[in-house]
Amino acid sequence: MAEASGVPDWLDGGFGLYVHWPFCAAKCPYCDFNSHVTAQIDQMAWLESYLVEIERISAETPGRTLRSIFFGGGTPSLMQPEVVEGVISAARAGWGFANDIEITLEANPTSVERGRFAGYADAGVNRLSMGVQALNDHDLRRLGRLHSVAEARAAFEVARACFPRVSFDLIYARQDQTRAAWAAELREALAMAVDHLSLYQLSIEEGTAFGARAAAGGLRGLPSDDLSADMYLETQDILGDAGMPAYEVSNHARADAESRHNLIYWRQGDWAGVGPGAHGRLTVDGVRWATEAHRAPGEWLAAVRSGSGELPRSALPMDEQATEYLLMSMRLAEGMDTSRYERLAGRPLDPARVAALADMGMVESDGSRLRTTAAGRPLLNAILRELA
Repeated sequence: MAEASGVPDWLDGGFGLYVHWPFCAAKCPYCDFNSHVTAQIDQMAWLESYLVEIERISAETPGRTLRSIFFGGGTPSLMQPEVVEGVISAARAGWGFANDIEITLEANPTSVERGRFAGYADAGVNRLSMGVQALNDHDLRRLGRLHSVAEARAAFEVARACFPRVSFDLIYARQDQTRAAWAAELREALAMAVDHLSLYQLSIEEGTAFGARAAAGGLRGLPSDDLSADMYLETQDILGDAGMPAYEVSNHARADAESRHNLIYWRQGDWAGVGPGAHGRLTVDGVRWATEAHRAPGEWLAAVRSGSGELPRSALPMDEQATEYLLMSMRLAEGMDTSRYERLAGRPLDPARVAALADMGMVESDGSRLRTTAAGRPLLNAILRELA
């Protein structure tokens, strides 16, 4: 147990709740998330199961204050507002809410889902994260998206009217995309953006339709590694100049508009994970546990009815906690608290390795925090391998 003056380590990151909704209207060809397409969903049965799990977890983590709730998926904007309201009410009853609690819901910008936005706001959602992914219709079709650019723009305007905070995602390094086209799309996104953008490089994952197509040689037009790197650097320049610098590798925000929920992950706080396949980290009686729920929706529902939707928990040894903290915190522009790492690991980072990386201009330190430099951030994985 890594504590200073009796303070649990997780408090440095805070406490949140992640709720996984596993259903989508269609499966995107690049997606490797736990998402499923089904014709019929008994939403009240799902609400009942969420409530049972929240009650179970809150009973073993009493006295905590929730800083965030995140409805992820899947496509949570397929949830009825009554389900969202029920989950939020149960979370409020199980834990106290921070005065400035962030409650985020992921949404797709189709006209059907757009109609639920006001209901979500009434339920207590105060931040919407929209999966726009591209700002041209040809690429949206290639990505398997069901909305058009016009629908995305209309949904975004509705969201702005309903929620004080709105973010949206874009994917770059798409098929046949040029650096100039991406730069133009970024500027278009900035004209829409409120305070936050998530910008992800397209990755081809095993087990996805794109993965199978790539393995068969049928996914053509993907950019070279050099072009992808150039797009990343262009992103940093354009967003930085616009006052939305990267506070994490793929996430950009204006001051004080960072995703508070995701910061809990990156700062190694605790969070309860509820729903099929949801992961969590919970510190109970001085032991930090990694939790994971049954992945298949039907299996999870049956498990909840039997007493718990979780698979057996794993206690995280201190060295694993230290490694997790290193891997997650170094994604942030603020970097890692080196004394916290030392408490977790029982030793400091290798000073020779840190010095070598600093001499190469890859990392920098102010004595209490270690972070990547602008030059080092594109090479984060190599830096982490060296430090770990």
